[in-house]
Amino acid sequence: MRIIARKTLSDFWEQHPDAEQALQAWYRDAKRAEWRTPADIKNVYRNASVVGNNRVVFNIKGNDYRLVVAIQYQWGNVYIRFIGSHKEYDKIDVSTI
Repeated sequence: MRIIARKTLSDFWEQHPDAEQALQAWYRDAKRAEWRTPADIKNVYRNASVVGNNRVVFNIKGNDYRLVVAIQYQWGNVYIRFIGSHKEYDKIDVSTI
């Protein structure tokens, strides 16, 4: 997969160093993946939540953080839309962010 806006991840882990290892691991896995459907993601990330508008929510670092991505399956693009704490996540509309 092609990850768009990796800088969003690195900016986040500079502010939250405890998330760096988990985000780097997710990035490596996603970059190597060939997700063609939401089921492909769920096969690897059982706790990921597939929501409307091709959004997927991943639990990061033992569920300390939430990562929201928008996926264009046909082109293999993954757009980083949000990374933050549960409290911050609760303030967003996942399907439109």
